[in-house]
Amino acid sequence: MKTEDLKTVRRFVKEHLAGDTEQMDTLAEKPSQVYDAFRETGLANWWLPEELGGRGLSLEDSVEVVNEISYGDAGVAFTLFISVLTTSMVQLYGSDVLKARYLEPMAARGSFCATLGSERNAGSELDKIETVVSRDGDELVVTGDKFLSTNTDFADFIVVVARDADNPEEHHAILIPRDTPGIEIVKRWDVIGLRASHTYQVRLDECRVPKANRLAGSGLRLLEIGLNASRILIATTAVGIARRIRDHCMTYAKTKPFRGGTLLQSPVFAQKLGQMEMLIDVMKGHCLRAARDYDTVMSDPEAPAIFARQGTLKTALTAKMFCGQAAWDVASVGSEMFGGLGYTNDHPIGKLVRDVRYVSIVEGGDDVMRDLLFNRYVIPVPRRS
Repeated sequence: MKTEDLKTVRRFVKEHLAGDTEQMDTLAEKPSQVYDAFRETGLANWWLPEELGGRGLSLEDSVEVVNEISYGDAGVAFTLFISVLTTSMVQLYGSDVLKARYLEPMAARGSFCATLGSERNAGSELDKIETVVSRDGDELVVTGDKFLSTNTDFADFIVVVARDADNPEEHHAILIPRDTPGIEIVKRWDVIGLRASHTYQVRLDECRVPKANRLAGSGLRLLEIGLNASRILIATTAVGIARRIRDHCMTYAKTKPFRGGTLLQSPVFAQKLGQMEMLIDVMKGHCLRAARDYDTVMSDPEAPAIFARQGTLKTALTAKMFCGQAAWDVASVGSEMFGGLGYTNDHPIGKLVRDVRYVSIVEGGDDVMRDLLFNRYVIPVPRRS
């Protein structure tokens, strides 16, 4: 990653996110001006390839970018990078026409897109998705309810995972422009953390698109592939949050009276901060390793076929699991250092604790991750389904 790009990200964080965190802990109706400010840096959707008008930064570069932004606010970081879940599916499995029509404008405008997979009844059992897609001449017709989807209301387009109306065992991923009739925002979720992000419940009522808007391959497999990049970057937000907690603890310890000196002079404090630093270092290292694994596949001309065979990357799963758990440990220890103040909304530590919890919940909770690891990477190869 170019040094100048990293300086630009850090300057953005310093100017727009590193001060009072209260402004990032509210439910604004639409994306706040902070997203416009990031667009002006020229780095919006930084991962889109150069041939589509993007910056072409790798996922390893993205770890550096997201680490810095999430230090300022993880909700802002989540909003800015979560489109990678959708664009990676279109980039790998969409036609050249779809890529030119939808990804190039995203690169030019610095806009957003969204994926609609989650459903209330399906939960983590995505093969039970009830949203259906049927054929009507040269059109596909999509109908169903999606439970949790980030950025949908202000997205340029959405990719919806739906089962085939004629063959319930078959699933598709359909690209639908946001202004298509039949898309209804049911509600915006009042989330506990990441309150600068915008997650919605969405209803689809006979949304019609050309049949060419179907991405190639199984919709469930494509979703699994797209989750690789987003899970690695979700893990990375835990690194940024943990770093912010560590720094709050250091600032507090410098002035907190303790046994004739300050808390900073306490060996117990030193041990706790040393443990934090160890976890932060390992977390970041694992995110970078997972990103390199992803970049290795993406750089191969046969990337779509390789991902179609492999599906979920092991390091993407382990990075999300480990970082969620390690950062939660950091947050727990950090909040305890502030005593009663750490259990109030008067100090930023409370927000950081709420923010970090999402890492072990969204895009597959830890139990879902453990099950995937067991079935894909623990069971002997001849016995794997």
